[in-house]
Amino acid sequence: MQKKTLHSLCRWTFNAGKGGFVPGDIRPHWTAQKLDVPEIIRLISTKIRPRIPSHIELGFEMHYNTEVDEKTAPAVSDALTDAKMHLAMITPGLHSHYGFGGAASLDSAEREEASKISVGTVDLAYGPLKKNWHSDPKLAPTLVLWNGSYGYDLATPAIKQMYQNLKESVASLCAYEDKKGGQLYWGIEPKPNEGHPAMLLPTVASAILFWKKLKEEFGVNIEKRGLNKEFGHSEMIGLDAVYDTVEELDNNACTHMHLNSQGYNDGITIGGPGKYDIDHGCKITGMNIAIAALVGEAGYDRWYGHDMQARPYDNEAQGLDRVIRSILSWDACQKAAAELNLKDLAKAYTVRETGRVEDMMRHAVVSAHKHFDVMYKG
Repeated sequence: MQKKTLHSLCRWTFNAGKGGFVPGDIRPHWTAQKLDVPEIIRLISTKIRPRIPSHIELGFEMHYNTEVDEKTAPAVSDALTDAKMHLAMITPGLHSHYGFGGAASLDSAEREEASKISVGTVDLAYGPLKKNWHSDPKLAPTLVLWNGSYGYDLATPAIKQMYQNLKESVASLCAYEDKKGGQLYWGIEPKPNEGHPAMLLPTVASAILFWKKLKEEFGVNIEKRGLNKEFGHSEMIGLDAVYDTVEELDNNACTHMHLNSQGYNDGITIGGPGKYDIDHGCKITGMNIAIAALVGEAGYDRWYGHDMQARPYDNEAQGLDRVIRSILSWDACQKAAAELNLKDLAKAYTVRETGRVEDMMRHAVVSAHKHFDVMYKG
C-alpha cells in the first residue's frame, strides 16, 4: 500500500476572478456571496477528492481574519469535520490591513494592531479550529508568517529599526503561542517583493538567519519554527529552488511547503525571474523532481500546499481541474524521484559523466509525465 501523503488547498484559490487588467467575474459562481468557506470545503470534497488517488489526504489553508474569523469559525470547523479534512495552515492576513510595515512598522499603533491580528490567529487555531487538527501531533497545522506586510519603499537607515521591530513582534508572538501549548509548527514565507518593492526576509537564507537571531537574542525555541517553502518565490527572484531546499533541510527548517510555480522552467508556461507572482500550480519539471528527491530522502512528511490561482480565463470547471492537475503533478514528481537511482547518479557525477546525469533526470521527467497521464485519466 502506498504511503499516505498530505496535500492542502487554499481558500484564496477559489475566487471569481483576479480583476485589474483581467476579468474579475470570469467565475461568477465563485463570488464570496455564492461560495462561502464551508461551501468551498464541500466543493473540494465532492469535486476534487473523487479525482485524486486514495493515498492523498486533504487539508485546508486560510487567512485570519479575512477568510475565517470568530463568527464564521464554527461553521468552517463543522464543514472540515464533515469533509474529513484537517486544518493544515492558518496565517494572519496582515497584508489586508496594514500597508506601512505591519508587525515591523515604525508606527507603534500599527504594530499594536498587527499584534492583535496575529494573536487572534493563534487563538482561533487553538480555539474553535482545534478539533480540526490532525490526530498526529507531528502533523499539527503550520502558522505561516508571510512577509507581505513587512515591506518598505524608501532606502533609509530606518530599515534597521523595522527589522528590530519585526524581531520583537515575532518573538512576542512565539512566547504567546508557547503559553498556549507550543503545538503549532511555524513557517516564515520569504518573498522578494509584493506588496512592497522591497521586503524584510526576502530569501530563504534571510528567514533562516532571522530564526537564529530570535533564538540568540530572545531565547526563542526554534525546534518547530522554520520556513514555508515556496517554490515560486525563489523562481521569481532568479534563485535556485533546489539549493534553497538544501539550505532548508540542512537547517531542519522545512515546516510547510507551497508547491506553486512561476512556470519558467517547464518549457511551456510563461513566467520566471522578473515576473510578478503568477501562482501557477505545481508543474512537472526536472527541478521539482530534484526537490521531491531531496525532501523524500530527508523524510519530510508534513503538508504539501497548493498556493495557486485559477487562470484569468478559466471557468469554474477549469479552475477545479487546475487544482487536480497540481496535486497529480507533485505526486508524479514524487513517484519519479523514488525511481531515481541516486547512487548511480552520484557515481556518474564523480567520473564527470554529466551527459548520463542529464539522461537520468530527463528520463525521470518522462516517467513523471507518464505517471501523471495514468492518474489523470484514471
